[in-house]
Amino acid sequence: MAKQSLKEPILQAGLRVMFRKGYVGAGVRDITVEAGAPLGSFSNHFTSKEAFAAEVLDRYFDYVKGLVHEALDDASLPPRDRLRRYLDLITDKLAADGCTRGCLIGDFSLEAPGHSELLRERLAAIFIEWRDLFARCIADAQAAGEIATTFAPEELAEFLLASWQGAILRMKVERSTAALERFKRVAFATLFAGEPT
Repeated sequence: MAKQSLKEPILQAGLRVMFRKGYVGAGVRDITVEAGAPLGSFSNHFTSKEAFAAEVLDRYFDYVKGLVHEALDDASLPPRDRLRRYLDLITDKLAADGCTRGCLIGDFSLEAPGHSELLRERLAAIFIEWRDLFARCIADAQAAGEIATTFAPEELAEFLLASWQGAILRMKVERSTAALERFKRVAFATLFAGEPT
């Protein structure tokens, strides 16, 4: 009888450990202990910690894309409200975690580029894909007159991602959603407001 693969438990454990300790702080031993797996099983499934982290990152981004689609694909809401719904959804999830966990993509962006070209390139591709999801919704909101056309949808989506990641970092430091609420309040009163009359 073939042995059961430990790849899935190791990936799940890696996600938890990397959220707690970061990319640099999470050791292979920490991950295998968390998974209840022998240390040698890590190298049976992954060529390196870097390759493993790329898989963890992809898995996390799949989860994030699910949340993006849940909010932005809701045709019952106007496009501008869909953007707000996504940010509210994330705010609620971060608050439920006590404002201690942020976004793994943002966390990796702070740590990994200095250590890994593979992860830097993967993160750059993730941000482009993520930006494009928001840009489509912003373009729909601009076409409906809900958001001014002063800036291109891609520029506004880049601003949204970069500023939101910064607000999440502040949230983690302050253990409060105040930075997230401030971002939403200011952004939707200015850049994500309709055309001036």
